[in-house]
Formats: sequence, C-alpha cells, structure tokens
Amino acid sequence: MSAEYFIGIVPPECYMERVEHFREKWMDHSIVEPHITLKAQGGLSPDRNWIEPVRKICENVRTFSIQVSEPAYFGDHVLYLRVHSEDLVRLHKYIVREISPTDEQVRKYFELDDFVPHLTLAKEAFGLSKRELVEMEKAASRELSPFPKFEVEFIRIYERKTGLDRYEPFEDIYLNTRA
Repeated sequence: MSAEYFIGIVPPECYMERVEHFREKWMDHSIVEPHITLKAQGGLSPDRNWIEPVRKICENVRTFSIQVSEPAYFGDHVLYLRVHSEDLVRLHKYIVREISPTDEQVRKYFELDDFVPHLTLAKEAFGLSKRELVEMEKAASRELSPFPKFEVEFIRIYERKTGLDRYEPFEDIYLNTRA
C-alpha cells in the first residue's frame, strides 16, 4: 500500500485539544490533528529514503520556541493561526534543501521563500462557507486565546495510506536538547 507524508510540529497537548474541540464545533471531521506544517508532501517519497537525512538534521538543531498568535487568512478561503519563529523558518529551509523537491513542488506547497508558518483551523474546501469562516475567525480570537508560546522538542512525520482520508502520526523525531 502506497502512502503520502508530510512533516509537522504539534502544539502542546492541552492546546491541541482546545483546537480540536474548537474545530469540532464547525466541522464533523478533520483530516489531521492540529499541527504546524514544517515540510509539505513534495519530495517525501513512499520509499521513505528521506527520513534518515531528516533525522540527521534534527540531531544538529537545538530545541526552539514558537509563538502562536491571532487568526489570519490565505486568500479568503483558508483560516489559520499565525505562527512566529525564525528558528522554525530556518529548520524548514534546511529540510526542504536536504529533500530537494522539484521547483514545481516548492511552488505548489508554498515552500522556501513562500513559506508562511501557520496552524490551519479550517478551509472552505472542508465544506465551510465564507460566512462560516468569518464567524469562526471571530470565535477563534476569543476561544483560542491566550495564544501559547511553546518549546519545540520534536517534529512529527504524518502518513496517509492510499485510500484513507486522514493523516495519522507515523514517527516523532527529537531535536537536540543539549544546551
């Protein structure tokens, strides 16, 4: 069975549960747990030969902080929480350069110079109307604040097997925790 992969960062468990509970008020089903995408699908081949180079990068990257903040949009059809961290952007670039996706994949998945760290709340493609997204944005500002700042200690690889409609955690890779 073939699979698709991407790499993300998960917020602390208590905040992840808040976001999941918040999403459930608006949608029946999400395709993945709340996360911040670090590396999209492009170049993450089913043979998994890219995992070991990602492990090596993580061995040399120290833990770092992320600040989640207010809601924003991509266009008017994707609602997300902003994420601020220069270290996250640097790690994204290291991994993308190591994986070497095609230029077309980099453009398709908004990587490298087009990378915007974020935690997706909902998309119009999930069946929500523009009006519902606006209502969700207002509610997010109230219900999901205070927005957390947290230390990233590991990254998570997600896998979606062919024929399934949900990405599941596949493997966690820890960063260098030595001071």
